[in-house]
Amino acid sequence: MTNTQQTSVLITGGNKGLGLEAGRRLGELGWTIFLGSRDEGRGREAADKLAAGGARVVMVPLDVTSDESVAAAVRLVREHTDRLDVLINNAGAPGRGIAPAQATVEEIHGVYDTNVYGPIRVTHAFLPLLEAADHPRVVMVSSAVGAFSVVTDPEQTASKLHELAYSSSKTALNMITVRYAQALPHIKFNIATPGEVANRKFAATDMNNHTGQLTVTEGTDSIVRLATLGPDGPSGIFVDRLGPVAW
Repeated sequence: MTNTQQTSVLITGGNKGLGLEAGRRLGELGWTIFLGSRDEGRGREAADKLAAGGARVVMVPLDVTSDESVAAAVRLVREHTDRLDVLINNAGAPGRGIAPAQATVEEIHGVYDTNVYGPIRVTHAFLPLLEAADHPRVVMVSSAVGAFSVVTDPEQTASKLHELAYSSSKTALNMITVRYAQALPHIKFNIATPGEVANRKFAATDMNNHTGQLTVTEGTDSIVRLATLGPDGPSGIFVDRLGPVAW
């Protein structure tokens, strides 16, 4: 585990669900939480909730699809710190589950703007702050449906969900993360899925109308594990709460 006394983390999409729970858990470790939220009102409510629990938290208005919003977020974080230890790219868009035959470029683009371009936009903007940290880590929150091993397994529910946008966006995010890890070995870039692939379970969140079999706390196990990796930890891996996920 890392030294938690001075550790800071920015969480995108932090006002609810997995992002908020990851913030709560890391806040309990004594970390400073920069809570990113596209909706300022909801973000402030979430930040107040974490603060009431004793966390050091700063709400950061942050729309990952906007260059201007991301630039403003960097400026705000710089007002509080000269480095960022951990970035959790958690913000995601599910899309509308449109079947491949009906899918349009507009539909795909809308999902990619949040799930693919968003993490690139945020990571690029915060790289200088990450590189100023002694032991920087980036956690990409992906999904089991981004794994070929899952969507080609007839025993997995994802193999029967015929849509293009969400699953392919998470596959792209996985590749992007590996390429970052290879190119920037001084920063740990890893991928978490909030589920149990082997048991065909996923976490209950707004994105799936709370139909998942795992709690939101269980869903953040993989995220928190990667966020708290020590200096000798791996980079470029894809894990769920039970361990490695096959690509």
